[in-house]
Amino acid sequence: MPGSGNGAILTLEKVCRSFGGLMAVNYASLSVRRGELRALIGPNGAGKTTLLNLITGIHTATAGRILFKGEDITRLSPDRISHRGISRTLQITSLFSGLTVYENIWAAAQSRKRFFNPFARPERWADVREKTEEILELTGLVGKAETVCSELSYGDQRILEMGIALSTDPELLLLDEPTAGLSTRESIALVKRMRAMLRGQTIVLVEHDMGVVMELSDRLTVLHYGEVLAEGTPAEIMANDEVRKVYLGK
Repeated sequence: MPGSGNGAILTLEKVCRSFGGLMAVNYASLSVRRGELRALIGPNGAGKTTLLNLITGIHTATAGRILFKGEDITRLSPDRISHRGISRTLQITSLFSGLTVYENIWAAAQSRKRFFNPFARPERWADVREKTEEILELTGLVGKAETVCSELSYGDQRILEMGIALSTDPELLLLDEPTAGLSTRESIALVKRMRAMLRGQTIVLVEHDMGVVMELSDRLTVLHYGEVLAEGTPAEIMANDEVRKVYLGK
């Protein structure tokens, strides 16, 4: 499928979303190129998570267009958007807590099969087994494959969520505050693992921890009251007086 006119894998064109009288996203436009890690930052209530909800079809834009690989996905359902190659993690962990690490990854990997037969023997699905084992290696959770998810540390749960998202072979991965709830030490450890896991992956990252943002991001988009306030490299954003005023409080 051809890309959009500016070579971006994801393009938002004057996207709006209102909830009653509140304009949560206000004519926001941005483009993300393949292989880029784009961070969305801004104060609480700036519209960051709402924007991810629009991209993934959880909410529908009240105006504007969202293009993925040149296709208008603005009004597609979440499952159709997912099957086009967009995957996401949430602010709150959403694992099958009573299943093992292996079973969680397996369930996500087999969801990409065109036809699902609940009576088929798992050993027949060599491709699903291979993908599951690949993700275990990628996440560094091989030694915890048979661990029930509820027994994992919170940091490992966040890593597993990313692994589950990657098991669907997304072309675009959306990460919503992956370090939420972690201590500074845990966040640093998670970032190191993320750098290795996500190399080359196209990512849109929502994150409040500016240390994480500056460590991982290629470019930043700053949202303020649902509008795009500024875009640029980490260095450019840190030097932007308007951003420092509304976001950093300086």
